[in-house]
Amino acid sequence: QVQLVESGGGSVQAGGSLRLSCAASGYIYSTYFMSWFRQAPGKEREGVAAIRTRDGTTYYADSVKGRFTISQDNAKNTLYLQMNSLKPDDTAMYYCAAGSVYFGWNRRNEYNYWGQGTQVTVSS
Repeated sequence: QVQLVESGGGSVQAGGSLRLSCAASGYIYSTYFMSWFRQAPGKEREGVAAIRTRDGTTYYADSVKGRFTISQDNAKNTLYLQMNSLKPDDTAMYYCAAGSVYFGWNRRNEYNYWGQGTQVTVSS
C-alpha cells in the first residue's frame, strides 16, 4: 500500500513561483510513474507532469512546458513540482499520483494511488 501526502500549495500572484512536495510511504515499484495532476472547479482532472521512477524520464503537459519542473528525491521518497511563471489558469487543486502506467502518463485510470491534494491559487 502506498500513501501520498502533498504539501506546498498556497496563494501567489501571477509570475510567482511555488514548489509542491509529495511525500510517499510504502513501496514504490521501480516500474511506477509518479505524477502530478490538477483539477480546477468545473473541469476534468488533467495530467500536469510525470516522472518514470526507473530512469527519471519526465513528461509534461504542453501548457506547463518550460515553466514547471518535476523531480524526485529517492532517498527521501519525495516527489516535487517546481512551478515558475505561474498564471491564473494554473489555479487548481494539485494531486500527486503513483501507479504502473501502460497507456499514457496523463490518463487518470492508470494510477492506483492518490494524495488528498493541495490548493494552488494564482491571482492576476
